[in-house]
Amino acid sequence: MTRVLILTGDPIGERMAGPAIRVWNTAITLQGDGHEVRVVTTTRAERPDAPFELVAVSPGDDRAFRKHERWAEVVLFQGYGMSQFPSLRRSDRYLVADVYDPMHLEMLEQGRELPRATWDLRVAAARSTLNDQLRRVDFVVCASERQRLFYLGHLAALGRINPATYADDPDLRGLLDLMPFGLDPVDPAPGSALRGVVTGFDDGAKILIWGGGVYSWFDPLSLIRAVVKLSAERDDIRLFFLGTRHPGVDEMGIVRESFDLARELGVEGTKVVFNDTWVPYADRAGYLLDADAGVSTHHIHLETTFAFRTRILDYLWAGLPMVVTDGDGFADLVREEGLGVVVPGDDVTALAAAITEVLDPVRAAVYRKNVARVRERFTWPIVLEPLRAFVADPHHAVDYAGDRDAMGAGSGRGRRMSGPLYDARMTWHHLRHSGVRDVLRRVANRLGG
Repeated sequence: MTRVLILTGDPIGERMAGPAIRVWNTAITLQGDGHEVRVVTTTRAERPDAPFELVAVSPGDDRAFRKHERWAEVVLFQGYGMSQFPSLRRSDRYLVADVYDPMHLEMLEQGRELPRATWDLRVAAARSTLNDQLRRVDFVVCASERQRLFYLGHLAALGRINPATYADDPDLRGLLDLMPFGLDPVDPAPGSALRGVVTGFDDGAKILIWGGGVYSWFDPLSLIRAVVKLSAERDDIRLFFLGTRHPGVDEMGIVRESFDLARELGVEGTKVVFNDTWVPYADRAGYLLDADAGVSTHHIHLETTFAFRTRILDYLWAGLPMVVTDGDGFADLVREEGLGVVVPGDDVTALAAAITEVLDPVRAAVYRKNVARVRERFTWPIVLEPLRAFVADPHHAVDYAGDRDAMGAGSGRGRRMSGPLYDARMTWHHLRHSGVRDVLRRVANRLGG
């Protein structure tokens, strides 16, 4: 048995987004393997039904976090944990970084609506944090072969690919391996959340589901236009956005743009319906099973290339054929395995044609059969196998000799992302670049969260 601490910045509660869902299922799987698991979140811990110990520790409260770090033998962490807790940076525990979300690339898109100086700061902070953890950890897990190639470049630049790490592990799987997002091995329980519940979503409706949040790197606008285009020819198409209010991320401008476009085109609340909250994780099956197809459309840019769209796993879980935009790893899977239709970016006409195809009963039956075959590869126990093997036999990286500062090319000082000095620095930054009103809003959000 190994004592495993899992650290996340996402809220763990009834309503969970991708990082928290990943932590929840990782913890359950490792505990099922006989390990003792504890989960620490730096936001909210609101699951009294958690079958493992679940606690919240404020970012920067290193005294509180250190008690958990000292308890653990293996520490698995996501996001900014290493920059928030100095004891994690210098820990002698076995450290595993989960970098399935390339946060510095995500921030290139997420920060577009911010003042330029703030955008620069956010991207630099994400990059510094990622580099610091890649220098220091014993094992790294990512979500796809595309990501693995990308992170191998990071590791090489940081000096982690060297004779010591290469000599007995020439494919470097002992340093960096795959751990995709997973799906529940148990089939979704029957239930209805849309048909006969949402006005206009009756038994005759053909329902498309957008199975996650609406963020600036996605392209919901082309999808809405495609639904309107099809609605001129047929009256049965419906599009449902499963969630627009992420439990841990501020609403982005694209949410309001999507509402406004649907209203302008006369389909908001009828043919296009937005759930303006966030569906509880345990309740999502009813929405998915009522749908005829899953959709995911995005713009083509760097974030797309290395993204791993976790909503696609829910489509696989529910047996849905899908329409996806080209450019990411899942588009390759959909195309190669015949799971649905892949369309070019920003192409309304192609989207409309693809929707028509996946809703055709004959084609849909073929896609569903292929989805049923492929989904078995992505159940949580299977995708977690590299981590399960590491936890069963934890070990330090071969280039760790008791000093994490000396690993790779030497890490220097990482960027602190918590504490009074960090708060003062960020307050001054936002005063200069966003004004007093923005600072007051951020203080109110901090006090209210």
